[in-house]
Amino acid sequence: MIASLVHWVVDPLQYDFMRRALLEVALMGAVTGAIGTYVVLRGLSFIGDALSHAIFPGIVIAFLLGQSILLGALAFGILTAASIALLATHRRVKEDTAIGVLFAGTFALGVVLISTSRNFTRDLASFLFGNVLGVTTADIAASVVVGAVVLALIGLFYRELQITAFDRIGARAMGLPVVWLDLLLLVLISGTIVVSLSAVGNILVVAMLVTPAAAARLLTDRLPMMLGLSAGIGVTSGVVGLAISYHANLAAGGTIVLVANPLFGLPWLLAPAHGLIVGDFPRPRRGAAADPGSSLIFAAREIRSPAPYFRPTPPHDPAPAGPVHE
Repeated sequence: MIASLVHWVVDPLQYDFMRRALLEVALMGAVTGAIGTYVVLRGLSFIGDALSHAIFPGIVIAFLLGQSILLGALAFGILTAASIALLATHRRVKEDTAIGVLFAGTFALGVVLISTSRNFTRDLASFLFGNVLGVTTADIAASVVVGAVVLALIGLFYRELQITAFDRIGARAMGLPVVWLDLLLLVLISGTIVVSLSAVGNILVVAMLVTPAAAARLLTDRLPMMLGLSAGIGVTSGVVGLAISYHANLAAGGTIVLVANPLFGLPWLLAPAHGLIVGDFPRPRRGAAADPGSSLIFAAREIRSPAPYFRPTPPHDPAPAGPVHE
């Protein structure tokens, strides 16, 4: 039984294209899981879908010019992210409105550009739905560079992104550049989408941005642990989905996403603290976390309360000793 399982996992790695694909999906899973944590905490699932479609014109332009599609997608993703942040600074234009306007406009631009060429081949279609088995060494190198930059910036601006994710008003009061941090997050999401193009395509990438992070959110209340779990679930989804697609002769991108869904469903049902079934059983209260600044529950309790963070102690007014007569 164990030997058969080992062969099932190892046999595909005898081929060079499978080894390259394994590296690509592992990198994709780690990066999407990490940045997806902030997407889920800030409720930005729609923006992941919007940006994945908004980079479509960059893919088409690069394809028509015979240039690197990854670079074209990254350039257009950064441009779209900056445009969303700029439009959202207007007091009568909310962030979701800016996303909706640019999402529709940029995708329509990509459709129009496609109509000008009759050479719409499956090379371009692979970036819509993914073609991880066709990745080259140059693709992996580009993904490593972009992925490393994304993870490095997450680590560098960890505290700032954490505070902004939970309390934007408090972040402004602390003097943090909230608009620039919003722009940074949008750029990081765009870079993550570029990393994921070869693995799952820009149509399915939103699933890898949301599903692993949503599963991790059910398993822990601490942000560092959520980041690690989300990245681990993303890597597991990529590796297992790739192996299943090889043995069952299925589309790799779709199989990876389908594997991620049960990995969300199990915590949704059985997570110790927040599962639908197990989480309903009472359990003794545990003490405060050692580092409350990293606790999602601690942060949410502070931030979502309409009252001030620190309530002044009311003056002591002892009750009269005897009855009060009017």
